[in-house]
Amino acid sequence: MSDLDREVAGIRCREVLKLLSSYLDGDLTEAEARRIDDHLRECDRCEHFGGRFSEAVAALRHELSRAAPLDPEVARRLRARLSDV
Repeated sequence: MSDLDREVAGIRCREVLKLLSSYLDGDLTEAEARRIDDHLRECDRCEHFGGRFSEAVAALRHELSRAAPLDPEVARRLRARLSDV
């Protein structure tokens, strides 16, 4: 049996990994989230992987939320257009 087929708290590791992104996004029903919570409390492997996955997702979200620097020429044209309004 594969490690991913191990069942803990009524749900297999494979299912937890499949739902992990939706779990982190808060897109699961309350019952589904509770099943994942129960599994993570009892499964060291999924809890460890889920923590690392959560950190990676948080870092990506932070990086993607930062504004990209505006090209100086684009900024100049934008200011010129806005001054005409």
